Amino acid sequence: MTGRGRRRAVPPHHRLGLLAHLAVFAVTVAVLGLDSTLGWIATVLNVVFLLFFFRHLGFAVAAARWAERDLDAPLVGAESFTPPVAVLVACKDEELVVDGMVAAMLALDYPHSALTVVVVDDASTDGTGARLDALSAADPRLRVLHRRPGAGGGKSGALNDALALVDDAQIAVVFDADHQPEPDVLRRLVRHFRDPRVGAVMGRCVVRNGVESSLASTIFIDYLSGYLVNEYGRQALFELPAYGGANCAVRTDLIRALGGWNPHTVTEDTDLTLRLLLDGWRVRYDPSAVDFEEAVLSSRRFWKQRYRWARGHQKCLRDYWRPILTTRHLSPMEKLETMLFLWVYHVPVLCGLGLLLIVLRALGIGGQSAVSMVSLSALLFAGPFTELAVGLVLGRVERRAVWMLIGFIPAFGMSILTATKAYLDGMWGTLYTWSKTARSGVT
Repeated sequence: MTGRGRRRAVPPHHRLGLLAHLAVFAVTVAVLGLDSTLGWIATVLNVVFLLFFFRHLGFAVAAARWAERDLDAPLVGAESFTPPVAVLVACKDEELVVDGMVAAMLALDYPHSALTVVVVDDASTDGTGARLDALSAADPRLRVLHRRPGAGGGKSGALNDALALVDDAQIAVVFDADHQPEPDVLRRLVRHFRDPRVGAVMGRCVVRNGVESSLASTIFIDYLSGYLVNEYGRQALFELPAYGGANCAVRTDLIRALGGWNPHTVTEDTDLTLRLLLDGWRVRYDPSAVDFEEAVLSSRRFWKQRYRWARGHQKCLRDYWRPILTTRHLSPMEKLETMLFLWVYHVPVLCGLGLLLIVLRALGIGGQSAVSMVSLSALLFAGPFTELAVGLVLGRVERRAVWMLIGFIPAFGMSILTATKAYLDGMWGTLYTWSKTARSGVT
């Protein structure tokens, strides 16, 4: 490895930022005293939590008012708009799920002459590559690309290599290896590209194995809330949904012009969302474009997955907050919502700090918040639980499933821990590379 390669491997850090936070806290304590300082910190947290509470509430109201009608929207007029589409899937050690995924991709309802399916074997060490070769030999519509060991870039690198094989495609649709979309997904996603302002489109992901464990049931409800309420609300109120990384479509000429998927981030979806917005493009969300995926079944896998999401999302905030505030392509309200979106994985860190302040206050340490009429402990949970409740209603889940909301109490605790560790590791510059989510193959 060259000297340049070694320098590139060293992750950026923000240790001076951490030291600055501690220095400001120490100086404020010296000037105002510990109780007053903690009281003002509680005030700031109350204001932040109140802002996010109203954001959650707005999304919940929008979803409760309009989402059910959109979920049942018929597919009209899509037969006349069928641009060439390339379906791209990155696989690494996915032999447990690859058969079901390939079967679902080849069953997609789209003209065969306008559809290419490319599955990338990203240097798998199990039987994924051999299984893909066998499936490709049985159906020539499937193209398989084998990456050599050490090719790098994670999922982004694999997608970029696949993109190079589909020069004639106008739209690239990305799925993960455990995904099984409904047959009409491509038509529902592609129809939005009739609007020349739309650069990418996201569909709705549904957990297919929610009965496998209590954790999978919790994630099932979390996805109902995230897709049926949160993303729907972002579109309904701001027209700013996110490109989600799977069950998503993007213009191929646009992704090439933007330099492809970013191999230097572990959340290429959030990164691409921001690059699209900063370049003047829009993302659309179609809740009727349904795709089924597998939820993790163990706390260890859940930790690794959510840590990766938090680490990448927090990095995107550090990378893009200045361009977002200065871009001419977003209105002041759109800039505010985009910043709140980027702060989502910092809020659990603030929640942990808020819980610490509550404990200290119970022990008689810390001053009263200037906005004490707002209950800090209630705001930590009220907004998210409102979204979860509306998600259960829209998902038409059986009544007794409401008791599954209790499972979110430990899930919230884990989110505080994963987000806090991700924040400290990211600020300190701890090396981290893309890590795939292990599958179990359950259906």
